[in-house]
Amino acid sequence: MPVYTVHAPSPGGDDLRATDQFVFVRDGFHFWAMIFGPLWLLWNRLWLALIGWLIFVAAFNAGLSSLGVGRSSLFLANIVVALLMGLEASSLRRWTLSRGKWRQLDVVIADKEDAAEHRFFERWSQKQNGIVNDQWAIDRGGPPPTRNTPGQPFSNPPPLPAGGIIGLFPEPGGSR
Repeated sequence: MPVYTVHAPSPGGDDLRATDQFVFVRDGFHFWAMIFGPLWLLWNRLWLALIGWLIFVAAFNAGLSSLGVGRSSLFLANIVVALLMGLEASSLRRWTLSRGKWRQLDVVIADKEDAAEHRFFERWSQKQNGIVNDQWAIDRGGPPPTRNTPGQPFSNPPPLPAGGIIGLFPEPGGSR
């Protein structure tokens, strides 16, 4: 099943009530990005990625030509670059969104984008309860939470049973 990441505009712009601006980015291989790399970048408005791709391909081809690589090898090398473009297209799109101060809200697994939207908004609307701040956004840059942080639901482990033993035998040396 495909994995989608959900992105929302920055808090300085519209608030989270503008759900029509949420973007769902499918992770995985993009066939059209491999076949029509620069056109796919233009279509998705990835301007810096397009400029970087053009500079890279020009320098790559010039470097291989200056090394005296034959045309068939140059063609195969360009196929590898196109394959890498298809593999990294969704990462380029997420990178562009993060540069534009968009934040990642969630990760959703679904067959199609419509199902991912439905699953995300069903789960997201239950969490929001009328709140329009950014308390459920995922912060990928911070350290993982620890058990010693007060106020987090997993800070305190669940209490042990009365006998203190967990398992099939409730007391030491008891009958089976």
